Amino acid sequence: MNLLGIQNLKVHFPASQSLLGRGSEYVRAVDDVSLSIDAGETVGLVGESGCGKTTLGRAVLRLVEPTAGRILFGGEDITGPSGRELRARRRRFQMIFQDPFNSLNPRLTAGDIIGEVLDIHGLAPNATARRERIEALLRDVGLDPSHAERLPHEFSGGQRQRIGIARALAVEPRLIVCDEPVSALDVSVQAQIINLLQDLQREHGIAYLFVAHDLAVVEHISQRILVMYLGRIVESGQAWSICRAPRHPYTQALLSAVPVVDPDAKRQRILLAGDVPSPIHPPGGCPFHPRCPVAEARCKTEVPPLREIEPGRTVACHLVQ
Repeated sequence: MNLLGIQNLKVHFPASQSLLGRGSEYVRAVDDVSLSIDAGETVGLVGESGCGKTTLGRAVLRLVEPTAGRILFGGEDITGPSGRELRARRRRFQMIFQDPFNSLNPRLTAGDIIGEVLDIHGLAPNATARRERIEALLRDVGLDPSHAERLPHEFSGGQRQRIGIARALAVEPRLIVCDEPVSALDVSVQAQIINLLQDLQREHGIAYLFVAHDLAVVEHISQRILVMYLGRIVESGQAWSICRAPRHPYTQALLSAVPVVDPDAKRQRILLAGDVPSPIHPPGGCPFHPRCPVAEARCKTEVPPLREIEPGRTVACHLVQ
């Protein structure tokens, strides 16, 4: 069952102001993106830093306002509601942030960080129910209930991220946007958090939009993968298909940088020329053409549509048939 549907979403930020106070230039952080997530599914969103992944994730939760397009949650358009109406809808979708320290209030105990969410949404009728719910959530994420009285600085990075996960779980959401939730953690701790997220998904039927730049991590946790470049989706498909046989030149370059466990396995590294173009002045034609090792003349003038090349597999490249 389709849970989240995004249709032609755009998020543009003013980059400069004209003399009349109107924006004359815009950062095209998200530029005409469409995607869907089914109930209980994990969809990975990958790309280099600055490609618009985090902005897209925040737009899903209306933490940043879309410039155009629609966001459908359970078939209901949520791009319009605001204030109290939007807050009520946010019970159904939550976010786990990248930095497990700065995303927690340093002056609140772990229990109060989780309890604050219960208070806002009126989910604990009394103090006893509030305490019992906090203790249950701490146990769910692998922390001792006695840790409820500790402050964030008394926890390790992995433990702080577990508190962030417990806070997201408190309102029993149907979708959680995971914004690079393991990138700030040690490799051994990353595996623990990934396993925890998978266990919670099986137990509660939660859907994830998993935002990351590490394709190896995304392949492990995701059923489908979306590859993003300069605000656009350039390839999408089943995780095993994307990682075993990437079709877009950008996806191929990303995968060539992923370390392999087998020392005898050889993978040719694809080095991209130059830097990511400015989202204020994106190149004409295919946005990837200035760095693409196989670009042709038409790539500089014609924007490739995101088209289906086989069932469930889409690519935005003129050269892929």
